[in-house]
Amino acid sequence: MRADLEIIQEWIPAGSRVLDLGCGNGELLAWLTEHKQVSGYGLEIDADNIAQCVSKGVNVIEQNLDKGLNNFASSSFDVVVMTQSLQALHYPDRVLAEMLRVGKTCIITFP
Repeated sequence: MRADLEIIQEWIPAGSRVLDLGCGNGELLAWLTEHKQVSGYGLEIDADNIAQCVSKGVNVIEQNLDKGLNNFASSSFDVVVMTQSLQALHYPDRVLAEMLRVGKTCIITFP
């Protein structure tokens, strides 16, 4: 697992509901599901990454983060994670506000 994901997994309690924004190949969610029994979803826009998520058994939704998170209710996740994706967004302020709306705790990393 990537070094930043190793650190992040320590901050996520077992059994949490997790939303991973820009989840890439699903590496973090797959690990969390297996080792910490979390439930949740990954959001990803890249078709190849989505296919890798599916092959790992990760619940993934194809979604452009710049369009918001209106398909999720407020406070529906314990933890919302966005690793190395914020800099690629056109409207990062909107996405940050949405993260705070749908999650109790938010974790963001930068490359």
